Amino acid sequence: MKGEIIHYTRDALGGILVVDYRKHRVMTFDSVFEQSKIDRRRPHLPVHEYSRAMLLPAAFGQPSHVTVLGLGGGVMAGALLHLLPECQVHAVELRPSVLQVAREYFSLPQSANFTVTIGDARDALGQAPDSTTDLILSDMYNSDRMSPTQAQREFIRQCSRVLSDSGWLSINYHRTPDINGPFFRQLRGEFAALLLFKSKANNTVIFASKGPFEALHAKDPLLVALEKSLPIDWRRLMARVIRLT
Repeated sequence: MKGEIIHYTRDALGGILVVDYRKHRVMTFDSVFEQSKIDRRRPHLPVHEYSRAMLLPAAFGQPSHVTVLGLGGGVMAGALLHLLPECQVHAVELRPSVLQVAREYFSLPQSANFTVTIGDARDALGQAPDSTTDLILSDMYNSDRMSPTQAQREFIRQCSRVLSDSGWLSINYHRTPDINGPFFRQLRGEFAALLLFKSKANNTVIFASKGPFEALHAKDPLLVALEKSLPIDWRRLMARVIRLT
């Protein structure tokens, strides 16, 4: 089904389109790839399966501070603030135009608990103090590919440094990195546990935990409670998570 383009703008990095469909609204960067997708009636509800899966670490302990790398339409921030209204959410977005579009068309939350920094995620991480965030959600993409930053060992090292002792890192990859390669060796060296989720659209979400954690059964009452607060099918998603270490 074709959508209706309701907004288009350009900046130095390319175009940003907002497209409305019957039920959904999409942000895309001059490409076939959807950068963000929301339910127009419930904009706090992520639509993409990988976006929903990225939130799963919130089930292992309620974070008090979350860092979102790559704002897009603000789907992750909106979901987190709906689920955990007392949580401090800090997003880092490279493009001011993306932030403006998110505010105007994607119901970006207006909350004292929500802040946005415009700049490069590498700089933001490098300037952040040690052990100051409980969850990092990284979903950095341009029009046709993932940001190379997400596959760099220095990026993993900085994420590990900034996370609290019980913190989690959640990264969306379009292709699964080599499990036996240097990137995964860096992850294993920095984190106590690694988990993986493969979406039906072939995105891979990697979860890395700084400390030990209690695995949750798919029928755990906690997941049932989370489903009532944010209905993204927590139980079904958790059942598909694979533990690597």
